[in-house]
Amino acid sequence: MADTTHFYIDGSWVAPVTPATAEVINPATEQPAGKIGLGSAADVDRAVAAARRAFPAFSATSREERLALFTRIVESFKARRADMAKAVTAEMGAPAWLAWEIQTASSIIYFEDAAAVLRDFEFDTLKGNTLLTHEAIGVCGLITPWNWPLNQIVTKLAPALAAGCTVVLKPSELSPLSAHILAEVLHDAGVPKGVFNLVNGTGPVVGEAIAAHPDIDMVSFTGSTRAGVQVAKAAADTVKRVHQELGGKSANIILADADLDLAVTDGVNRCFINSGQSCIAPTRMLVPRALLPEIVERARAIAETVVVGDPTLGETGMGPVAGIAQFTKVQGMIETGIAEGATLVAGGPGRPDGIESGYFVRPTIFADVDPDMTIARQEIFGPVLSILAYDDEEEAIRIANDSVYGLAGYVYSRDEEHARRTAARIRAGRIFINNPPFDFNAPFGGYKQSGNGRELGDHGMREFLEVKAVLGYAR
Repeated sequence: MADTTHFYIDGSWVAPVTPATAEVINPATEQPAGKIGLGSAADVDRAVAAARRAFPAFSATSREERLALFTRIVESFKARRADMAKAVTAEMGAPAWLAWEIQTASSIIYFEDAAAVLRDFEFDTLKGNTLLTHEAIGVCGLITPWNWPLNQIVTKLAPALAAGCTVVLKPSELSPLSAHILAEVLHDAGVPKGVFNLVNGTGPVVGEAIAAHPDIDMVSFTGSTRAGVQVAKAAADTVKRVHQELGGKSANIILADADLDLAVTDGVNRCFINSGQSCIAPTRMLVPRALLPEIVERARAIAETVVVGDPTLGETGMGPVAGIAQFTKVQGMIETGIAEGATLVAGGPGRPDGIESGYFVRPTIFADVDPDMTIARQEIFGPVLSILAYDDEEEAIRIANDSVYGLAGYVYSRDEEHARRTAARIRAGRIFINNPPFDFNAPFGGYKQSGNGRELGDHGMREFLEVKAVLGYAR
């Protein structure tokens, strides 16, 4: 790997303008996994200038040229996939199987799918005598999180490149090592200099500089709602487009006619995958009151089978949370759940038995959760499931929609039409019915404080395009 204290700007690895470094901590060992440079506004200026210079030529490339570039990127990515998977495990604690089977595999698929969208996209449409044409929006700032480090970069980067944009990326300072390998992948694939630029640093410094920069035409941010508000405020003075994928507190409505083997098993596992650090995790399980005792016991049994430990081992099902700040937050939320009177079904405070170090959290389940409790309203971002009972389906819908968030929702029923009717009433951007096969082209984004805009598929491509109307084009 290239010197990770350097940044990738204008096709080369360069030192920060003002030397500064930070250690990347392996959350499983609490030991350094690497070191990065910390950038400043001056580094962002250099990266933006390079992206601005590269934009006219790259945005003018043909569809065929960009498709050929995507083919090379995918080939280069596959050649470095093992390196990236190891980096993800080291930097944020994802179990090795998860880093290989999902964290890196999904990134390959998203590059391939963006190419498929590009292949079929209609950039020009004639409406009467007016030409509607889609053009690359310009220089895009991408600010990405630590929980799915590669995935969340590629879901922005791939459509941006497909649209003909140039980019400046700030990955999370907690999980930046895989992004450095991705920069090498793009360089080896022949991405023209200045088209992709990487600057490491903190959100309040580098992130804010990207959001506020007058020569950045769009900023795409994934992270907490609190941070998303700050990005939007910083971007407001330059009236740039702001795309945000923010927090979630997704409801999982298990209807009375559901297959409980499927619904409870899937609901618990989806909540705990990636140590619960997924914005679409179904962290509120809504169940018929009459079925509450049975569902609680099923959930407890599943939680007790989760193997927590060393993420490099094949038998590990769940690794640590990503850092000390997240560990402290999750522990505090578990204590709050207990203090507010929820019934602890599984897990609880502290590390799992036999684990003395690392940011490991017990897979935790609460029952008898009231909709007004903190653990039912705030995003925890850890392996903590709240089970709430409802008396009728109207109440279930009210509870599901009584949230500032609206990123995802889940419905389980043996009656498909029943499930569809329920799904239609959930105010969220993505709904899963009965554990469906994953659709990598389905638009991803939320209602309310879960963000604005969409990623993936045609919708993701359009986020990076402007629409120009040419009147009198045809006579």
